[in-house]
Amino acid sequence: MNQKIREYREKLSMTQAELAEKLGIRQSAIAMWENGTRFPRADKLPQLARLLGCTIDELFEKGD
Repeated sequence: MNQKIREYREKLSMTQAELAEKLGIRQSAIAMWENGTRFPRADKLPQLARLLGCTIDELFEKGD
């Protein structure tokens, strides 16, 4: 999931800080998601997917 969050965020030219602001969380949380030390709470997944323009399932897909 961590690579997918970064991949979708970067496709939108969105910074970690911008995504965090839209989700109402700290930028450090996004950084932890992207480096794999933490994962988003389940209640954040629908909003995260919506903001990134993907589905929740796509966030969990394995990388190529």
